[in-house]
Amino acid sequence: MKLQPHELISEAIRKAQNGIALVPYITAGYPDKDGFIDTLKAVAKIGHVVEVGVPFTDPMADGVTIQRASHAAIESGVSLQWILEQLSAAKGIEAPLVLMGYLNPMLAYGIDRLADAAVGAGVCGFIIPDLPFEECEPIRAVFERRGLALIQLVTPATPDIRLAQLCEIGRGFTYAVTVTGITGEAASLPSDVTRYLDRVKLHSSLPVCAGFGIRTAADVRMLGTHADGVIVGSALVEHLEGGGSPEEFLESLLAT
Repeated sequence: MKLQPHELISEAIRKAQNGIALVPYITAGYPDKDGFIDTLKAVAKIGHVVEVGVPFTDPMADGVTIQRASHAAIESGVSLQWILEQLSAAKGIEAPLVLMGYLNPMLAYGIDRLADAAVGAGVCGFIIPDLPFEECEPIRAVFERRGLALIQLVTPATPDIRLAQLCEIGRGFTYAVTVTGITGEAASLPSDVTRYLDRVKLHSSLPVCAGFGIRTAADVRMLGTHADGVIVGSALVEHLEGGGSPEEFLESLLAT
């Protein structure tokens, strides 16, 4: 039986051979617009699922690294339309893809049109940080009809009742934000992060992936005993800015 797109995400995370899935994030078209698909393919060789960031002028959940990447990508002409066109033409990407972006460009594109284009481009789901639970149902319904995931974010401040609600409607994986802040800012992970992840896993029937502030193999090892996957964004973007190999960096994170 053929899996739906959101199921491909969950399955890829659950099948991680080392017991912890790696979910890398890259900003589409950064640092080299022409090299976007080559970079994506390189990242997808190591990552079990890949987040592709849609540049936005006001990425409120993101720190200076991804803000810088977003602004530079926009200046070079990267848009949601361009990303979907590039993905549609690409072949041989080895991991399920998730588009991570903010609501305004998606509304401007048209949600029904976006869902159809995403399926055609091989996208399996979406992360929309500024879409509240209370307002997500119409968009979620459109995605559900195409089998796409609307991945839900939870935080250490999320009460248990709301945590249960978010976990119930989510698809693909549950995104457990590790800090009460923005991406790339944490010098270290909170001391109680493992207890928080254990709480999320009690509520989530989906794989739980921890994100924000993850930079080292030690972070991955520590979180891997309490989460099904880890999301690495700012650290990878900074590595790419410096001209480094994405494969080498990601493999280093999985080193034991």
